[in-house]
Amino acid sequence: MVTPFATLILDVADQIATLTINRPDKLNALNRVVIDELGQAFAHLETRDDVRAVILTGAGRAFVAGADIGEIAEAAGTAAGLQGVAAHGSAVFTRIERFAKPVIAAVNGFALGGGFELALACHVRLASTHAKFGLPEARLGLIPGYGGTQRLPRLIGQGRALQLILTGDQVDAETAARLGIANEVVAPDMLPEAARSLAKAMLKNGPLALAHAIAAVTGGAALPLEAALALESEHFGAVGRTADMREGTTAFLEKRAPTFRGA
Repeated sequence: MVTPFATLILDVADQIATLTINRPDKLNALNRVVIDELGQAFAHLETRDDVRAVILTGAGRAFVAGADIGEIAEAAGTAAGLQGVAAHGSAVFTRIERFAKPVIAAVNGFALGGGFELALACHVRLASTHAKFGLPEARLGLIPGYGGTQRLPRLIGQGRALQLILTGDQVDAETAARLGIANEVVAPDMLPEAARSLAKAMLKNGPLALAHAIAAVTGGAALPLEAALALESEHFGAVGRTADMREGTTAFLEKRAPTFRGA
């Protein structure tokens, strides 16, 4: 199924939604329309019972090659203007990060600037061997504004993150995997199936368990350890009261496959 977005293509099959950013002539650069539609798409997918995982990718040779610099320049007249641009994009990316269903970035090419930040907001990142990652904002007299200065250090450590941010250098897929940015690197023609295979592996598990695990990880990331452990305990207790937990443990004891119902 294809939905009538101006800049996105949405296909749903086998409980997996594939959301493709579709501005290949602009290397899928993030303008306000794309960011607005990403927010709308994830709000829509949140309500769909036939969608249990999302794959996010780009059309053509880029995942997302950055923000729309023309729009950034227009907003640069005042500090409030740029702050508003950053706050809007950051809010949409945070919605993706906190999405209760697994979100897999299938990074097929350039993931630069806002595109890298978008990939960082996804729960897992698979990279084509053609992928390139970088935060070149400092070369434009800017800094990352959609979460890059916060998510990247949490993922790979402050020193490595600052090296990428302060130099603006790009890294290839293999280096990204070594740094912990990409979970796996695959051949370009294998990327769509690799992403679907990973999604299917996740979907064998209880949907409420997946949602609580995502909430515990993302919610606890910025908390002190003691508070994060308390948050984990809350989610552990909440999922432990579900019918899915009873089904999962019963199936294990009975040596059969569980049938989860999301309840």
